[in-house]
Amino acid sequence: MGLVSLSEVLEKANANGYAVGAFNFSNLEFLTGIIEAAVELESPIIVQTTEGAVNYAGMGLLIAMTKTAASSVKIPVALHLDHGKDMDVITAAIKSGYTGVMIDASDKPFSENLSITRRVVEQAHARGVSVEAELGRLMGQEDHIDVSERDAYLVDPDEAEKFARETGIDALAPAVGTAHGAFKYKGEACIDFERITRVKTDCGLPLVLHGASGVSEWIVAKAVRYGADLPGVKGVPDELVSRAIKAGVNKVNVDTDLRLAGLGALRQVLAEKPAEFDPRKLLGPVKSAVKEVVSQKINLFGSAGKGRT
Repeated sequence: MGLVSLSEVLEKANANGYAVGAFNFSNLEFLTGIIEAAVELESPIIVQTTEGAVNYAGMGLLIAMTKTAASSVKIPVALHLDHGKDMDVITAAIKSGYTGVMIDASDKPFSENLSITRRVVEQAHARGVSVEAELGRLMGQEDHIDVSERDAYLVDPDEAEKFARETGIDALAPAVGTAHGAFKYKGEACIDFERITRVKTDCGLPLVLHGASGVSEWIVAKAVRYGADLPGVKGVPDELVSRAIKAGVNKVNVDTDLRLAGLGALRQVLAEKPAEFDPRKLLGPVKSAVKEVVSQKINLFGSAGKGRT
């Protein structure tokens, strides 16, 4: 089928009230595991890379692998740049074959974020590339935010409407309480669903939930069983993700869950087969573990069967 634009995938999700998973990859095993799961469940899929993945594998290789994979399947596949901050990388992605890019200037003042994002939109739309942007600040594992300070980090719905209107973005990632990484929260996950609903009503755009990995107990337990040191890991429970989708989220980013599942699979084969040195037999279980997680997420997000042509 070949690659499709991010907007093509998200506009259908927006119109029909479901979400599409956006899964990060940086190597062949993760990419093929993601694609195979989507094909089996006939789901549209978004595969995305960070700037770190680009530095690791090279943009040309990542694009070539994805284009090859997409050309051999009958489901919609979009290739997206996640959390783009380096303008050189964003420009290269737009020119080289990505079908969506995220400009993340959320650490800048509102007016500067708006100006930077508008420039990226002009450049990307000229080449038919979709743009995602972020408002508010998504917390990371390095942040320790007091409850009284929390609202200062979340998206302002009034700003969101103006931002969407004046930039022309195709999707918005509003900060609504989630966090990056495996060590997301000291307490329980807390998502501001009312804020999601208001932003959705005011903007009408596909909304994106970042930091949405569930860090499921079975994934963590397997990795720990084979030697991983993961004290205090926490994620976003499935029921909260489902509520966020009902409130208006149409793209759900997943990275940490794939890493942890792959880690557990790799540690298991190394522990149980210490004489094995064939990389296919070492990394094959990693692909299978990634595929299993992606399949579960597709069913959770409601996109199964939505990729039929």
